[in-house]
Amino acid sequence: MKVKINAHTIKQAAFTMVCLFLLGKAEAQDISKKANAFLQTLSQELKEKTLFTLEDEERYNMNYVPMPREGVTFHDFDETQKRAALDLLKACLSKQGYEKTLEIRSLENVLRTIENDDNDKMPDGRPRRDPLNYHFCIFGTPSPTEVWGWRFEGHHISLNFTSDDGKIVSATPTFLGSNPGIVKEGDSRGKQVLKKESMLGFALVNSLTADQLKIAKFSEEAPPEIITANHREAGDIEKEGIAYGKLDQAQKKTFMKLLQVYVGNYIFDFSETLMAKIEKAGIENLHFAWAGSLKEGKAHYYRIHGPMLLIEFDNTQNDANHMHTAVRDLTNDFAEDILKRHYEMEHR
Repeated sequence: MKVKINAHTIKQAAFTMVCLFLLGKAEAQDISKKANAFLQTLSQELKEKTLFTLEDEERYNMNYVPMPREGVTFHDFDETQKRAALDLLKACLSKQGYEKTLEIRSLENVLRTIENDDNDKMPDGRPRRDPLNYHFCIFGTPSPTEVWGWRFEGHHISLNFTSDDGKIVSATPTFLGSNPGIVKEGDSRGKQVLKKESMLGFALVNSLTADQLKIAKFSEEAPPEIITANHREAGDIEKEGIAYGKLDQAQKKTFMKLLQVYVGNYIFDFSETLMAKIEKAGIENLHFAWAGSLKEGKAHYYRIHGPMLLIEFDNTQNDANHMHTAVRDLTNDFAEDILKRHYEMEHR
């Protein structure tokens, strides 16, 4: 029996692997070792602030604004503890993903200078704009065989990981934001942390024909925020926009580059697994939808939406110079699907 292999499918798979490699391949590793190494550096008091049960509702308390949070922060760490904490973060992200977290944190200093408000304080008296005010929480007991999770969160960052059998099995919801979107003054002038997310989105929408744009653009006004916000569940979002299959070959290539920017933020083995899951659900079932202006500097929004995936990008605040992005696995945010099976097995 002869099996026909579609040439486009081969090219697409090859393109996927090349993109993931270029984004920073790293060997798969048991992240529980990194988590336990981090915990071993902490005093009992700091451990108590860091550790929660896997079932604790705090695990679902995702947010990305300056606010009081649970967990230890960089303020609590000496250099050894800081290094161990960052080693855990590096073990879960690609090089590009990790660098984005550093740059987003550094924007807190930019905001503090721009806003120049010495009275803008958190309840603990620290500045509201603070690159050290990012929190580490661990849910459950880090183990190479059991399910556990951890979170890294602060202003414009929310990274939620779940591990089982030593591997990351869920890394969503993921939120990364940037304010300013483009730094316009000071020593960091010109910095644009989410540049690829913005430029490739514009490149794709502005490559559409008039007829394609009628399908892709669902509103003249951009929503004021990503639609999923910080909700535990993404909810039912209407599938709008133009289907992948309705794009020409050049547009498909841009679409895939844009998709890879988001998928490529995670460590290679999870990025590869997530992409395989997206492909199994069908690249042809993904839609690209746009709202708002087609030009930089004015409010705009886009999303990539499919059977199991939702990616959102929004740039509406601060005269469209304040970007929010989110990635949601509609079947497994917070590892809901895996935990459900895990608890069912335990009850048996």
